[in-house]
Amino acid sequence: MLLAVVVLPATVGAVLALTRAERAAAPVAVLTAAVTTVLAAVAALTRPALSYPFVAGADFALEVDALAAVTLPMVAGVTLLVLVFAAGSIRAGRPRFHGLMLLFAAAALATAAAASLPALLFAWELMGATSYALIGFWWRDSDRVSAGLTAFVTTRTADLGLYVAAGAALAGGAGMALSALPAAEDPWRHVIAAGILVAALGKAAQLPFSFWLSGAMQGPSPVSALLHSAAMVAMGGYLLLRVEPLLTSTGWAGPAAAWIGVATAVLMGFVALAQRELKQLLAASTVAQLGFVVLAAGVGAVSGGAAHLVAHASTKALLFLAAGAWLTALGTEELTALRGAGRRWRVVGVTATVGALALAGIAPLSLWATKDAVLAGALEVSGLLYAAGLVAAALSAAYAGKVLWTIWRRGARAEAEAGGTGRVGVLEQAPLVVLAAGAALLGVLALPPVSRALAEAVGGHGAVAPVELVVSAAIALVVLLLMLRVRVPEPGWAVRWLGLEAAAHAVVVRPALGLGHALTWFDDLVLDRAVTAAAGAVPVLARAAARFDDRVLDAGVGATAHAADAAGRGAARLDDTVVDGAVEGLAGRVRRAGRLARAPQTGAVHQYFLQAVAVLAVGVVAWSVYAVMG
Repeated sequence: MLLAVVVLPATVGAVLALTRAERAAAPVAVLTAAVTTVLAAVAALTRPALSYPFVAGADFALEVDALAAVTLPMVAGVTLLVLVFAAGSIRAGRPRFHGLMLLFAAAALATAAAASLPALLFAWELMGATSYALIGFWWRDSDRVSAGLTAFVTTRTADLGLYVAAGAALAGGAGMALSALPAAEDPWRHVIAAGILVAALGKAAQLPFSFWLSGAMQGPSPVSALLHSAAMVAMGGYLLLRVEPLLTSTGWAGPAAAWIGVATAVLMGFVALAQRELKQLLAASTVAQLGFVVLAAGVGAVSGGAAHLVAHASTKALLFLAAGAWLTALGTEELTALRGAGRRWRVVGVTATVGALALAGIAPLSLWATKDAVLAGALEVSGLLYAAGLVAAALSAAYAGKVLWTIWRRGARAEAEAGGTGRVGVLEQAPLVVLAAGAALLGVLALPPVSRALAEAVGGHGAVAPVELVVSAAIALVVLLLMLRVRVPEPGWAVRWLGLEAAAHAVVVRPALGLGHALTWFDDLVLDRAVTAAAGAVPVLARAAARFDDRVLDAGVGATAHAADAAGRGAARLDDTVVDGAVEGLAGRVRRAGRLARAPQTGAVHQYFLQAVAVLAVGVVAWSVYAVMG
């Protein structure tokens, strides 16, 4: 069951991305997402787990625990609704788009179910790669491709923390299961916590990584809706909730996460309030709202953070899809051009209003209760954290009020500009209704008795004091009414996202380029000169070697050759005068002896008889002499 939740969308997505089935792509993708949603819901009820050997001391493990049981259906359900919307809004490149979206969703589902660092790293990398492809989906536009590259490089830089954490986990001796990380030995446990914290902050676009999310708005609206609500950005906050025991065990990582989260929520709230484009406003608000999730992980309010993550997914997917519907119909996302848009398309306007009110924290809508569940945990840790959280909540009401004032402004009627279709189809409106219901009702996760059951399952605080709920609701309502009536001035200093991208260039890019230029200078002025000098010395050495060859080696070889020639001539004369003379003299004597030996051989019998008598006589004489001598 669990394997099917991940493998089904991944397989279908890969096949679609490699085909040209324009007509079948959207229906197949929607059907796959629907089946995946059913499987995710069943997995949330049955809590399956699986593990495969990967490397020594590290398994590839997936598990649906209580936190994953809350998150998996959310990811799958939002994916389904976004793909229904995309079926009506994406007109070109459908197979590639829907295939990449399914791969993206599969990576998010695997991230939610990952129970070990190898599984988490695999899903994390796939999620980053597909986000790059989706943000730069319209690849003929260099600005969109550049925005995707910025997002990819920024998040990949932070992702190095996961690799550091994996290495530290092996060195720490506790293994690579996420549940075992708090048991790692010191100082490795602190290294693991630091690595995971950096990687999660990068994916969640928290300070100082927030700027990449601004450029990510270059992607198609369905991509923004899924990326900001249930995948990628949301998974950064989810990971910190998942490893909250590790953060707590270090003594410093929890407070660090809490303060970074609340600082992001406040500062990015000002950034959202300053934006003049709807998708840019929603992007900044996503970073701010994920700040509450990071705050929850830092203070141990896991149940409140999980509830806020789920409710925010429905709310933000709704608002981004509404923004996409208006962008398609009007051809623009400028807030000045969207005035009165809610009056022209009532379904989009009403559902977007529900989402904006939920984002503002208006009771009894979802984010009102979930924010307070997080703030209640912050209050138990620090009054300053709680106060900063209230400021962030007030800013949520302010930028939500800015959206509402724009889309319902009286006397204004949004008109289609160049490229606008002037219509919003049924497939684009239907998902908005479902998501609006979620934005309105999912706050039940942070209210009794569900909140107590959720806290028992995942940890955290089971209830929020009524006075805290009343205070936050009152603040949100007052700020919202002020925005609708008075129109608070926009903070101009925050329009460019606090200058974070420029700061990144100043702190990271420019020093890196400067180092590159310095190394180039060193190469040109030092290494090249040394090589040139060495090259100049080579001819000198070559000439000296040539002289040595001419005067020593060649002379020696010549003298040896002359000596050998003289010795050869001497040997030849010796052969001619001595050896040959001796040989010829011996041969002459042998010839004479032969002639003498042939002389008695006449062939006459009487001569042979006389020779025999002579030999016999000689023998008798010799015997006689021998006898006498003896």
